[in-house]
Amino acid sequence: MSLNKTPFFELRSGSVDTLLFVVKTPDLDALRTELTRRFEATPEFFAGDVVAIDVRRLAEGERVALADLEKVLRDVRMRPIGIVALPEQTWAIQWANAGGLPVLEARDRRGAPKPSVDEAKPNTEAAAVIEAAVANTPPPPALPAPATIIDRPLRSGQQVYAKGDLIVLGLVSYGAEVIAEGNIHIYAPLRGRALAGVHGNLDARIFCTCLEPELISIAGIYRTTENPLPADVLSKPVQIWLNEEKLMIEPLRLT
Repeated sequence: MSLNKTPFFELRSGSVDTLLFVVKTPDLDALRTELTRRFEATPEFFAGDVVAIDVRRLAEGERVALADLEKVLRDVRMRPIGIVALPEQTWAIQWANAGGLPVLEARDRRGAPKPSVDEAKPNTEAAAVIEAAVANTPPPPALPAPATIIDRPLRSGQQVYAKGDLIVLGLVSYGAEVIAEGNIHIYAPLRGRALAGVHGNLDARIFCTCLEPELISIAGIYRTTENPLPADVLSKPVQIWLNEEKLMIEPLRLT
């Protein structure tokens, strides 16, 4: 039998969706406190998530105790699988090489440094031909996941998860939770928790006809009842979206 073929396993190139846990402070106690607070508010939000620890946003000279951070992430039911670091962050790379986690390359929408002009592809004739061919070939359209429609009220303790958009036609009670990788539309009071864009979709939005939530979140940026809502949006029709890393809540004009 050929060494390249076997009925028992295959080795293939591929890609796997992974969340980036972007570290923006070397203060491990602050990271632990915030993660614990989020976990206690919505424990299922973290359950089983595979993450790569991204230290590229740390300032020059800043370091975080990666072994301790890995343990903190596992304590809140995340599963670290690797480190994303800049070449000059040798402390992180050395820790990974010493038997911690592998060093990974990330192609994310934010956080990664852009290559300079000098680091562009070699200006050869073949490269130019290939680049032109790729530029003139439109990519195949991605098929969006179908929307999930829930036409009943959700009681305390119930949870609904949608791969695409989620449309809820009934009350989301206190203690209930609606989670979507896309947008969330709630045509009834929201009194529980709504988490949109949970796999890092920064463009996701939440639409609601009566906002009275325990928690709202988009792409991991969240707000709880500890921070009271303004009177112009509380119990009102609203839309919620992200502006940089801030949740924006705006009244919906339905007439």
